[in-house]
Amino acid sequence: MATETTRGTLPQISGVASRRPLFVRPLPWYAYCGVLLNGLAWISSWARIGPWPYTFFPLWLGFILLLDGLNVARTGTSPLKRGVGRFVLLFVYSSPFWWVFEALNLPVQNWHYHFDHPYSLLAYIAITSLDFSTVLPAVMELVELFTSFRPLRPLLDPLDPGPVASRRTVLLFVALGIVMLVLPFLLPHYAFGLLWLCLIFLLDPINHLARRKSALGHLLARDWRFFVAIPLAALCCGFFWEMWNSRALPGWWYTVPLVDAAPHLFAMPLPGYLGYLPFGIELFVMYQFALLLTRQRRDALTI
Repeated sequence: MATETTRGTLPQISGVASRRPLFVRPLPWYAYCGVLLNGLAWISSWARIGPWPYTFFPLWLGFILLLDGLNVARTGTSPLKRGVGRFVLLFVYSSPFWWVFEALNLPVQNWHYHFDHPYSLLAYIAITSLDFSTVLPAVMELVELFTSFRPLRPLLDPLDPGPVASRRTVLLFVALGIVMLVLPFLLPHYAFGLLWLCLIFLLDPINHLARRKSALGHLLARDWRFFVAIPLAALCCGFFWEMWNSRALPGWWYTVPLVDAAPHLFAMPLPGYLGYLPFGIELFVMYQFALLLTRQRRDALTI
């Protein structure tokens, strides 16, 4: 196992962490463009002004560019700086990832969309796919920003897949994943929450056996920071998703059994935010699985 001072492309940490400056470089120019794009899209969305007030994609693109710029300022590197191609692939992979969750939502119907006017099927697919493309890069940019701080930096080096699990452990994880996938179809009123876990148990053991980065590798290494940083990043993104959705049109609303009566923060019942915690791990796992399928050894991440 690598020590926490060997962190791939991230700068080395000095002996006294408190002496390290918060930022090592100025914000790049595109971070300011991101702030402007985000602000204009936010105003357009909530005030219903502009040529097209449905501005989910530019709003989140601006936020992603800001986060990437903060990563550059914080550590001198970022997904965009390390390679435009792998940065763009985050958007490319993100759309089919969320379409998978749209399919998983069919038996439980936990979220629904409302529109400003009817859309053709082709327009609906095109617009939503563009919007879905921002999910993975937003979360992973925030993961990188959080893990630039020593208390949240995973112990495993990015090139270290961690200890090898036994075949029994791998089979157990896959079996649990199958159960978690099937139960929501049989008991949607009670087992809906398992949809936010099933892909971890189904896909992560495959990544692990292929010796790619995996949640299981971090678990066996007792690298608990991994299981704090990624869920925390997804939860923070969840707050912004729900906030920016709260007055947007088109937008979404929830019908979540057992928790609908709980207090809400924006459209989401407060207990529903717990779903964002495993969602971050699922995105990480799905990304590694997509890279495995496309036979790419390198990724855009520093964890």
